[in-house]
Amino acid sequence: MWLEQQYAEVFRQTPKPFAFVDMAAWRQNFADLVARCGHKRIRIATKSIRCPDLMRTLAGHPQVDGWLCFSADEALYLAGLGFNNLLVAYPTLEPTRVTAVCRAVQQGAQIVLMADSAAHLRALNRLAAAAGAVLPVALDIDVSVAFPGIYFGVYRSSLRQAADLRALLAVLPDCPALKLCGVMTYEAQIAGVTDAHNGKNGAYNALVRLLKRRSLPHIRAWRQEITQILQASGVELAFFNGGGTGSLASTLADAAVTELTFGSGLFAPALFDGYQDFQPRPAAGFALEIVRRPRADVYTCLGGGYMASGSSGRDKLPLLMYPRGRLLANEGAGEVQTPFRFSGSLDWPQDNFALFRHAKAGELCERFNELLLLDNGTIAGRAKTYRGDGQCFL
Repeated sequence: MWLEQQYAEVFRQTPKPFAFVDMAAWRQNFADLVARCGHKRIRIATKSIRCPDLMRTLAGHPQVDGWLCFSADEALYLAGLGFNNLLVAYPTLEPTRVTAVCRAVQQGAQIVLMADSAAHLRALNRLAAAAGAVLPVALDIDVSVAFPGIYFGVYRSSLRQAADLRALLAVLPDCPALKLCGVMTYEAQIAGVTDAHNGKNGAYNALVRLLKRRSLPHIRAWRQEITQILQASGVELAFFNGGGTGSLASTLADAAVTELTFGSGLFAPALFDGYQDFQPRPAAGFALEIVRRPRADVYTCLGGGYMASGSSGRDKLPLLMYPRGRLLANEGAGEVQTPFRFSGSLDWPQDNFALFRHAKAGELCERFNELLLLDNGTIAGRAKTYRGDGQCFL
């Protein structure tokens, strides 16, 4: 049982489709994630939420010190809403966007752009100088680990070893319009790879856990070396960022890291059911209308094709939570209809709803203008998503 009994009338009576957040689970997940961060500062990953009103419920916590954005446009949008200390996780060299960030910085916004190459630094310096600004930047440093025959990580940054970092730091004196203020070392292979996934066999999960254990000493040693190189170069950082929902425990123990990031664990999407070390409470989902019963044990929903990004696979499909049936292999989740097989008791059309969880977190919000905030058995409020506020960044 998930929420189908506590909010049965809400799900029956509210026009579908709609997306929702269980606020009790949201609050509990936030408390659990904060506890896993110890006393370190926290930077919230905004792309995992994509709903300003929900983000505001976190902003007052004393450890929440900033926001990790996924594009410069998103950072500018959030700055306009009053959010501050905005780190853009992915580089951009698009002149209009960079110039807009420079102007916002000149007007008092705290926005930091990302770089990992000399080409990034030189282009950003040229644009910042033309705008008459001093632009804060951070370096994205790769912490993937190459094992024999296995590259465990993601192809993210060109800064992979000490020589790369030293060479890039040597470019900074030629970039007077830039201010290096931080580094990011996101260990995607720890934070974002499930190691107890029901859809994988035991050998796969065991291999992932082994690779994670073998990766951690490499990551810690590399972060320590990064710190030493920066200190030797006279660089004083405002932050050293690391972590994700799936790696908070190991990153907390890393002395080099001054702030931790999480986001997806707040919604606890379906992919996050597959971690050994923690089990957040499912907090977000969507309801579809059951409109057909083409067979005695097959029901069909209107809509539902909300797939997750990344490599394709069944784990990127929405997860049917109620009724406890299963999607049909040949149809999956379709744009206009999503059939599922269920042989139990369902009083259709009186019971006219099916509940799903998206495989990922914030991507759910790209399909809905608002989130219904469920609390104490009723709809306690409605919160606009980025989409509902007319925003689409990528």
